[in-house]
Amino acid sequence: MRNNFNLDALVRPNVKAMEPYSSARDEFTEISDDLVYLDANENPFNTGVNRYPDPHQQKLKTILAKQRGINSSNLLLGNGSDEILDLLFRAFCEPKTDSIITVPPTYGMYKVLAGVNAVRNKEVLLTSSFQLNVAGILEAIDETTKLIFICSPNNPTGNSIASEDIPQLLASFRGLVVIDEAYIDFSKQQSWANVLDEYPNLVVTQTLSKAYAMAGIRLGICIASEAIIAVLRKIKPPYNVNTLTQERAIAELESINDIKERIHLIISEKELLSKQLLEVNFIQDVLPSDANFLLVRVDDANKRYTELTQQGIIVRNRSTQPMCDNTLRITIGTPSENKRLRTVLKNME
Repeated sequence: MRNNFNLDALVRPNVKAMEPYSSARDEFTEISDDLVYLDANENPFNTGVNRYPDPHQQKLKTILAKQRGINSSNLLLGNGSDEILDLLFRAFCEPKTDSIITVPPTYGMYKVLAGVNAVRNKEVLLTSSFQLNVAGILEAIDETTKLIFICSPNNPTGNSIASEDIPQLLASFRGLVVIDEAYIDFSKQQSWANVLDEYPNLVVTQTLSKAYAMAGIRLGICIASEAIIAVLRKIKPPYNVNTLTQERAIAELESINDIKERIHLIISEKELLSKQLLEVNFIQDVLPSDANFLLVRVDDANKRYTELTQQGIIVRNRSTQPMCDNTLRITIGTPSENKRLRTVLKNME
């Protein structure tokens, strides 16, 4: 089922009229040691970072595209996923006019970015099983609604959103459905990037911060149609992904088997920890998780958070989030860190 999606009608008029900034590296792309570069006002002395980075990250995109089975033309890279999310707001949402839909409890930056961009955030709570309230979302859509944000696997609950619910939104909504897959590498579910050709209004965001152990380099990934990518490229800063980030990402991605081994270990530790936590008498529930963390319901989250902190264990108290009363979010650590956590919890009983 396809809807009558019209990207041109969705783009903000001022963005549509823009011409993207043309950097020196856009106008002359050849790289050679034999050339003398006097075009970009760079410092000529070689420090390894005296030249501007590739503004389109072609080498890095080629590796990412191959590993994901997509075309590099369907990729936009950002300074973390948060930059990509912000670009979506700036490209498609008119300040003080348009709206988005979020589905709490979910990643908090969607709401923050809505505030920064003066865009109304319409919240439709997840169901009691932390799944989409599809009827509620469809009812909340109006002519101002431009983006729907879905985090799957979801943060902070850890569960994947039921795959059968999303196609209905993609077919019914004439804006963009943005699926945040920051934790997809820990899940058995397939990425929605695999069906990109079927849905012209689908945008998938991913990151190297979680499964790839590169949070410090800030590398976010946007996967969408070439037409959507072209809109975002018009407004992204010309050198938004720096040289050091590109080089480190390329080096790590060339060791993909090591990355997969670490992911497998984290998943194994999560499965073991989820069973062991239920043996702690003040832990009431451990929610099923497709991510690299567990949301744990306890008797008194404030008390247990303080006790853990005093023992040198830092977790996240998520009790302020809708339907997350008395919950702690626990990231899966190394085997030794997880063992220490279990010991501390047992001693707290």
